[in-house]
Amino acid sequence: MKIAMIGTGYVGLVSGVCFSDFGHEVVCVDRDAEKIARLERGEVPIYEPGLDRLLEKNAAAGRLRFTGDLAAALDGVDAVFIAVGTPTRRGDGHADLSHVMAAAEEIARAAPDGVVIVTKSTVPVGTNRKVREVVAAANPALDFDVASNPEFLREGAAIDDFMRPDRVVVGVESERAAEVMAAIYRPLYLRDFPVVTTDLESAEMIKYAANAFLATKITFINEIAALCERAGADVKEVSKGMGLDKRIGPTFLHAGPGFGGSCFPKDTRALARIGQEHGLPLQITEAVIKINDEVKRRMVEKITELCGGSVNGLTVAVLGVTFKPETDDMREAPSLTIVPALVGGGARVRVADPQGRREGEALLPGVAWCDDAYAAAEGADLLVLLTEWNEFRALDLADIAGRMRTPRLADLRNVYSAEAAQAAGFTAYTAVGREGVGAD
Repeated sequence: MKIAMIGTGYVGLVSGVCFSDFGHEVVCVDRDAEKIARLERGEVPIYEPGLDRLLEKNAAAGRLRFTGDLAAALDGVDAVFIAVGTPTRRGDGHADLSHVMAAAEEIARAAPDGVVIVTKSTVPVGTNRKVREVVAAANPALDFDVASNPEFLREGAAIDDFMRPDRVVVGVESERAAEVMAAIYRPLYLRDFPVVTTDLESAEMIKYAANAFLATKITFINEIAALCERAGADVKEVSKGMGLDKRIGPTFLHAGPGFGGSCFPKDTRALARIGQEHGLPLQITEAVIKINDEVKRRMVEKITELCGGSVNGLTVAVLGVTFKPETDDMREAPSLTIVPALVGGGARVRVADPQGRREGEALLPGVAWCDDAYAAAEGADLLVLLTEWNEFRALDLADIAGRMRTPRLADLRNVYSAEAAQAAGFTAYTAVGREGVGAD
C-alpha cells in the first residue's frame, strides 16, 4: 500500500515509521522544513527508544521518505493519515481541530480518486463527519472515503505498542474503506492481533473512553494513597491486593504525583467538554481532572512539610522532570507544578533527567541542570524523586545521603522504602500513601 502521513509529531512519526516497517511505501509530510531536513538526515526530533534505528532501516530500504510537498506526497496514495496536533483550546477545554480541518482541506485539493482519508489524531466524536464535509466542500468532484483510526501508543513503548497492540480500532462507513484499512493492517491480522472494526462515532469514543478510564484508575489510587497516609495503611500493599482481582488488574494502580503527558490531561478535558455540549456532564471525568490538579499541589505541601514548613534558602535536588520515564515529553508533567513552586518558595533547585533538559530548560527557568543524581545531591538539603527512570531505581542511597548537607528524601514514586532510606543514612523520608519518618 502507498500511504501519506500528514504530521511528523509523536503519533505521525511513530505511525509512519512502523507502517513502513510493515512493508508499505510511506511518505511523511510536514510544513516544518527544518524538521524534514533533520529527518532526511536520519535525525529523530523526539526521544522514543528504538525509533532512530527503525527509521534508518526503512529509509535505507526506500520505503520511507519525508517531504514538505503535500501534493507530491499524495500522488497515487491509497490512504492519507491525518496525524496533526489537537491541543486543548484555550477558554473552553475543547480539542482544537483547526489543524485537522486545514489538513483535510489541503488533502481535498490534491488527493487522487478512491483515497481513504484516515484521522489518526485524537478528535471529538463527530469530527470525521466534519472532515467529510470539509473535503466535499473543498473538492466536490473527489471520490473518497473517511475512516477513524485512533492511536493507543504509550510514550517510551510506542514501537512495541504499534507492532504488538492490544487492539487496533478502525471506524469506517464503506466496504472500500474497510478493505483498504484491512490491507494496511494485514501484518497484524496475520498474527491474530485484535482489530475492532466499527462505525466512526464509536471509534472516536473508544479512544476518549479508554484514556479517561485509565486516568480515573490513576486518580482513584492517588485518593486512596492520601487516605492511607491518614489511616496508617501502605498504598503499595493496597494496590497489590486490588490488582490481583482480575476484574481490576494491576496496571495504572501506582500512586504518585498525578498524571501528565500529551494524552490524559487533554483527552479528559475534551471528553468533559463533549459531555457538556451534549447536555450530559461527565461527573466522574470532571472530578478526575479536579483531583489530579489537587494531587500535584499536595505533593508541594508534602515536600514543604518534610522540610519543617519551608524550603526557603534550601538546596533541593529533583530527579526526573519528564512526565514519565523513557520519553523527553514535558507536557502537563507534575514537575511543571512542583518545581516552580519550590523555586517560588525560595529553594535553589537542581535537576537531573536523562532526556528532560531539551524541553525543560525553557519550561523550568531558574533551575540548575546536573549530569546525574549524584552531582545533583552534592550539598543538597532535600532529594525529590519525581520521575522513576531506571537509573533512579537503583541509586546508591548511602552515597547520595553522604553527599547531602541534610539527607532528606521525598520519594514521590514509591521506589524506595522508609527502611532502606533510614539504613542508608537519610534522616527524613516521605512517600505517597506510605508511612514517612523523621519529618522536621
